[in-house]
Amino acid sequence: VQLQAFGGGSAQAGGSLRLSCVGSGRFFSGYAMSWFRQAPGKEREFVGGISWSGGSTYYADSVKGRFTISRDNDRKTTYLQMNSLQPEDTAVYYCAASLRLMSGSHYFRETEYPFWGQGTQVTVSS
Repeated sequence: VQLQAFGGGSAQAGGSLRLSCVGSGRFFSGYAMSWFRQAPGKEREFVGGISWSGGSTYYADSVKGRFTISRDNDRKTTYLQMNSLQPEDTAVYYCAASLRLMSGSHYFRETEYPFWGQGTQVTVSS
């Protein structure tokens, strides 16, 4: 699968942005999907993940209650709705896909994802 992320941009603290990750190829609905982010000078970190059916979602503690991950398998698209943005959310955001059977903590591990999008910049000003 090939992934392309859209929707990055600038927002003020307290604002919202929605990221989209569009997949190409077959069997998109079979992939677990996640979002990671990498801030300047920091390692890439897990943000949120969603199972192939959408029935299970996982979030980093830093974004719980503010970010929501969802998917539309008919459109081959995964979304990350980001509300109450803070300057510390500034980062390049990447979507990632995996056909591996995962649960719980596996979603948090970069090594579980063979497929990555190109990244989209999110900048939040105070």
